[in-house]
Amino acid sequence: MIYGAMKFAIGGSLKVAFRPWVEGLENIPAEGPAILASNHLSFSDSFFLPAVMDRKLTFIAKAEYFTSPGVKGKLTAAFFKGVGQLPVDRSGSRGAGEAAVRSGVEVLARGELFGIYPEGTRSPDGRLYRGKPGGLARVALASGAPVIPVAMIDTEKIQPPGQVVPKLMRPGIRIGKPLDFSRYHGMENDRFILRSVTDEVMYEIMKLSGQEYVDIYATAAKRRIADDDRARRAAEAGGTEEKSDGADGAGG
Repeated sequence: MIYGAMKFAIGGSLKVAFRPWVEGLENIPAEGPAILASNHLSFSDSFFLPAVMDRKLTFIAKAEYFTSPGVKGKLTAAFFKGVGQLPVDRSGSRGAGEAAVRSGVEVLARGELFGIYPEGTRSPDGRLYRGKPGGLARVALASGAPVIPVAMIDTEKIQPPGQVVPKLMRPGIRIGKPLDFSRYHGMENDRFILRSVTDEVMYEIMKLSGQEYVDIYATAAKRRIADDDRARRAAEAGGTEEKSDGADGAGG
């Protein structure tokens, strides 16, 4: 009931305001379990994709979104529950990976659709990064459900970092044909198989999205970007100090 109301309100508003275009909607089965594996460009990806679908699509979200105190916290929790997101406890030695696998298998066992971002985090620069094998591939092999590659197009341009008001433009969604990995069923602990399955899915996403592929993890790319930013700020601060010292010397 809550999901239906939220989907109608949010999905309807998104479709009216942004008019997302979609290709390949016929590739999503009318019933039965399936995994939708998507690139990840924006926070809004988890809302635009369900908005264009008739069936419920469940993603996972940080448990903090569901446990924050106060009125705002309760409203946030109600919102995420209403749009079909599941809380994931990221504590423990293996964190969100194990929780994502358990959640995904449970959703698929109910014959529903499960959404996952193989990159593990949003792309820092619009490029497609190496998929992490611990989540997607293990869920696929443990459940036996088909994997449907999905490409979100231009969603990162709607609300770039630092921009408060979203830009009204048409994002796109391309949905590929289902991939069958049932031949590997029960081999979810074989790291070579996990890597192979993940790479095959990422290749299909790359073809659908047209993104440049980078063979490193997005988390590593974000660390590199953060390190470069810190180094640049330090260099700029050092340059400012040198200019200040020079001015003091000239004045003396």
